[in-house]
Parts: sequence; C-alpha cells; structure tokens
Amino acid sequence: MRTTLIFALCLLLGSCGSRSTSVTQGKPEEKKVSGQDGQTHTRKDEKSAPAGALPSRTTFNGTLVVPPQNRATVTLCMDATVKNTVLLPGARVNCGDVIATVENPAFIDLQQTFLDSHAQEEFLHEEYLRQHTLSKEEIASRKKLQQSKAAWLSMKSRKDAAAAQLSLLGIDRQALLKTGISPALPVRAPIGGYVAGTDMNPGRHIAAGEPLCEIIDKSRVMLRLTVYEKDLEGIAEGDRMEFRVNGTGEKLFYANVTYIGQQVDKEARSVEVYAAIERTDKGFRPGMYVTAQVIKQRKEKKG
Repeated sequence: MRTTLIFALCLLLGSCGSRSTSVTQGKPEEKKVSGQDGQTHTRKDEKSAPAGALPSRTTFNGTLVVPPQNRATVTLCMDATVKNTVLLPGARVNCGDVIATVENPAFIDLQQTFLDSHAQEEFLHEEYLRQHTLSKEEIASRKKLQQSKAAWLSMKSRKDAAAAQLSLLGIDRQALLKTGISPALPVRAPIGGYVAGTDMNPGRHIAAGEPLCEIIDKSRVMLRLTVYEKDLEGIAEGDRMEFRVNGTGEKLFYANVTYIGQQVDKEARSVEVYAAIERTDKGFRPGMYVTAQVIKQRKEKKG
C-alpha cells in the first residue's frame, strides 16, 4: 500500500515539472544587465533584422540614348555622285565642317538659273521704276507700266525659287555671286558630334533622301528604361535613380526621371521611361546597356 502511494506521488510530481518546463520555454529569455545607474535591470532577448539590411528595390533595364535634336541624319534633296570624302565612323566633326563633296550636272544648271535670274531681275526692276516715273509724267502708257511690272515680278519669283533650292542644298548665295559657278557641291555637317552609320566612297551614287551618314552629339545622353506595367507604381517623374553602364565596371551614375510613356506596349506590357543624367561620362555611347534603381522618390505635394 505504501509502495503504491509513493509511485503515484512520483508520477504527479513529474507531470507538474514537465508543464512548468514547457511554459518557461515559451517565454523570451530574460537576462540581467547592469545599467549606467549601477542598478540591475532585466532585458528580454528579441529577434531583430541583420544590421545594415536594405529593403529590396526593383531593377529597371534599358539603354543609353540621345534626344532626337542631338542626332542628325545627313541627306541631299537631289541625286548626286560622291566626289570625295574623308569620313570614318567615330570621327569628330564640328558644325559647318565639309564632310564630303558631291557632283551633279543639275547642280550646275541650278546655279546658272540663279545667276541669270538675279541679273535679269535687277534690270527689269530698274525698267519698272523708269516706266513708273514716265507714267506719272504721262509720257508712257499705263499698259507699258503694267507689262514692265509683270516681267519684273516673274523674274523675281524665278530668282527666289532658285535661291530657295540653293538654300536647301546649303549654298551661300552671296558667296555664289562673288565666286561664280562651282562644279561640286560641298556637304556640311548640320551639327557638331561624332560620325556614325556612314557608307560613302568616291564614285558612289546617292539618291535624293538617302542617308549619307549620321552625326551624334553626346553632350546630352539620357536613359531609356523599360518599365513593366506591374512596376509603374514604383517610379514617378522627379525620382532620382542610380545606374550602372556595361563597360564601366561597378561605377555608379545618377539620373532623374523626366518622362514616363503613356502608351503601354501590347506585347511586352511595358512603357518607356526617360531619365536625364546628372553628369555624363566620356565613355558613354548610345546603345550601351544599363541597369537602374530608384533611390529617392519625389514627395507628392499635398493639396
């Protein structure tokens, strides 16, 4: 009987000890630490995030581009044959530099038309003024005055048409009046920059409107990023971004979002986003691949 009571009491004590242990394990561990006031305080250990951890940010991919106004395609408004050129891809040119000379007999005819009409227009204008004076003095008939005026205006329009065509070809009319007819047409660079996409050689025939070359001004390179519609909430105009460029190592550059496309591509489900670069690098080239992230979002103004 006594043995049975002792056995039951042992089971009861074991059960209570196990329950106490499970409760203790469920609570945070308490540690005693000494404060600056010399007293001992109790602190509970808590799980915290690793020091220096940053929230994940969406990465946007894209390329370096130049605005349309910084890219010029050199073309002619008339057929021509290349006489000579010294252009090579990557060459640096200034605005107004002669990049090639071309030939076409029609170019000679156009110059002759302008010079002839210019001389005739001066003569007919003087004749009109003379007839106008005689008409006032009733020496000449009004019919002759009208005829002289019509002849002068007709020749003037012919001269102006030839002058407009010469302007399209980049010819200085005042220089033409001084030096006379030139057999070759100089092709000048419309902007300063670097030559790209050139395929000219002496003897090649260039059709009207066919590109001779492209000139790229790298002074204003921008980012063109592809942003999927699911990520549009994470980017807005005015956001500051950091980006890396293939070919420049781990170097970081910075830009600010300027334009966000309003048309979603039906296949890729994305829009184009443009960002202005804060400080360009001489190693930047249009078409280089970039990766960018937003680092500072613009604060919305409260209405």
